[in-house]
Amino acid sequence: KSYYYEAFEIKVIENRYYKIWSNSTIDTSGFIYEDRFDPLNPENDLLDKNDDGGSDLQFQFEIPLYNGTKYILVVTTYHPANTGQIEIHMSGLKNVLFTRASKSMNIRSNYSSALTTSSPKYCRDYLTRSYYFETLQINVMKTDSYDIWSESEIETYGYLYKDDFDSLQPFANLIAEHSGKCNNHQLKFNIHLRANTKYVLVVTTYHPNETGKFNILISGDNDVTIEYFDSKQRSCSVGDRCHFYSTTIGLPLDDILRGEIRDNVTLSNQSNSIGISSAITILMFIGGMINSLFSYLTFQNKDTRQVGCGLYLLASSITSLLTISMFLINFWFAVLTQINPRTSFSILRGGCILIEPILKLFLYCDSWFSACVAIERAIQVFKGVRFDKNKSKRFARWIIFILPLCIIASLIHESLHREMFKYETETNRTYLNNDKSTIKDEFESENNKTSINTIYQSIINPHISCVTRYSSSIQIYNIVILYFHLLVPFIANLFSALFIIFGSARQRSVAQTDQTYIEHVRQQFHEHKQLIISPIALLILSMPRLIVSSLPGCIRTSENLWLYLISYFFSFAPSILIFVVFVVPSKTYMNAFKSLLDSWRRRIHQ
Repeated sequence: KSYYYEAFEIKVIENRYYKIWSNSTIDTSGFIYEDRFDPLNPENDLLDKNDDGGSDLQFQFEIPLYNGTKYILVVTTYHPANTGQIEIHMSGLKNVLFTRASKSMNIRSNYSSALTTSSPKYCRDYLTRSYYFETLQINVMKTDSYDIWSESEIETYGYLYKDDFDSLQPFANLIAEHSGKCNNHQLKFNIHLRANTKYVLVVTTYHPNETGKFNILISGDNDVTIEYFDSKQRSCSVGDRCHFYSTTIGLPLDDILRGEIRDNVTLSNQSNSIGISSAITILMFIGGMINSLFSYLTFQNKDTRQVGCGLYLLASSITSLLTISMFLINFWFAVLTQINPRTSFSILRGGCILIEPILKLFLYCDSWFSACVAIERAIQVFKGVRFDKNKSKRFARWIIFILPLCIIASLIHESLHREMFKYETETNRTYLNNDKSTIKDEFESENNKTSINTIYQSIINPHISCVTRYSSSIQIYNIVILYFHLLVPFIANLFSALFIIFGSARQRSVAQTDQTYIEHVRQQFHEHKQLIISPIALLILSMPRLIVSSLPGCIRTSENLWLYLISYFFSFAPSILIFVVFVVPSKTYMNAFKSLLDSWRRRIHQ
C-alpha cells in the first residue's frame, strides 16, 4: 500500500521535552526518526510513532529531544493514498531548527537496458533457477549517501554487492537487496557508498522467466558512473544455478580439464589442449614404461641387491610402473567419462573414490623409497666397515612392507570425502520456425513484410562430477599431508647427500693427510654431485604442483590452463626418471644392466 508523506528535519538547542502535534481534517499519523529516514525500510532508526495521541484522529508527541542530534519527523496519513492539508505545531519553536527534509532530485547517472531471452539466468533464491539478470558496476567519486532506483514496466528486484558477484553464490559479498516493496514494484536503494570501492548492482525480476526494458537512475550530491559489468562464472565452480560446488584445494585432473572437454564430441574434434595433453600423456607413459622395465631388470640381478638400497630401488621400479600406469588410466578415465555422459554411475563412483588416491599412493611410495636409498647410503658412510649388509636387507624388507600401509592411512580421508555431484545446466537455443505452438516473438521484415517466428527453446543437460568436500579441519590436515609427503623425502635426500659428501671427506682427510679437508670436500662433491643434483631436480619438478595445489580459495584453471597442466605433468616426472637418476650415474648398476643386455644378445644370436 502507498502512503503520501512529508519529512521534516528537526534540530533543538535545549535538552528538554517537546510537544509536536498535527491539526487536519484527515486522519494523520506521525513518525520520529533519529539521524536518518529510509522510506524503503521504515522500521530502521525509528524513535517513536503516534496515530491518535491528539484529538480528532491527530497524532501528538511529548518526547525528549537533545542538542546535537538530528531528528526526522515524517507526517503521513492513516489510510493509504489519502491527501489533504495538515498543520504541524511544535512547542518552543523559537529554539528549534525546523526545515523540510525532502531534497530536489539530482540525477547523476542514467542507464538503459533490457532483460531478454539471451540474458543470463541464475538462481537468486536457491529455489528457482530461471531469473534473467544483468550486472552493472557502480563507482562513486566521493563517499556519501545515494539513491538508486529503477523505472520499468516489469517488476524489478535488485541486489547490491561489494567488490564482486558470483551467480552461483548470490549471497556472497551481498550488502543490500530490495524486492520493489513500498516502491511500486521497482527496486530502490538509499545507501551510503564509499569512494574507491567497486559496487556491483544486479538487476533481475521479482517473477521468474520475465523479460523487459528497464532504466537505472542514481541521484546524489556527487558524480557517479554506472556501466555494464561482465560477471563471468568462475571456472572452479561446478553445478547449476541452484546447486553448486566450488573447488578450494588440491589439483585433481578432473578440475583442470572440466571446462575443456565437450560432451558427445569425438576426441579428434576436442580442443587443442585435450589433443596435446593426450599426446604428452602417451609419450610419458611410453617413457615411464621403458624406464620402469629397465630399472626392474637391473635390480633383478642379485649383485645389485647386496644391501637394502637394491631392494628399495627394486620396489621403486615396481611402484614407478604402477604410478605411470595409473597416470594413464586417470587421464583417459577423466577424458572419456566426460565425453560420454552416459557412462554407468557405478563406474563413475568407483573411479572417483579409487583412482586419484591410488595414484597418490604409488607416487608417494616412489618419493619415500628414493629417500630410503639416500638414508641408507648415509648410514653406510657413517658406520663404514661396521655396516651390516644382512641387517640392512632385513630392515629394508620391513620398510617396504610397512611404508605403503602408512601412506594409505594418511590418504584414507580422500576416499571418504569424495562423492558424486549431480547437477543440470540449461542451454537456450533460438531458431526460426512457422510453428505457433511454442513461445515466439513476431516481427515484420522491412523488405517483404512477411511474418517470421523466432522460437526460444531451453534444453536441460544433466551432469555428474567427482568432487571432494573437506571441512576446515580436514582441509588443514590435507595441506599438512601434501607438504609432508613432498618435503620430508626431499629433506632426507638432501641431508643424506650432504652427510655422504662431508662424512667421506672427513674420513679421507684422516687417512690421506697430503690434502686438506676442503680439497677432500671438493673431490667428494665432484664424485657424488649426482646425489645433490638428483633430489633438487626432483623437488623442482614437484614444486609447481605443490604450490598450485595449496593455493587458498578458488583456482581458475581456465585462465592459466597450461600452467596447471604443466604443473600436473611435471609432478610425475620423477616416476619416469628412476633409471636415469639411480642406475645411469652408478657404475655398479650400469655394469649389471650392460651384462643383462649382453646375455640377451648372446641368447638372440644362439
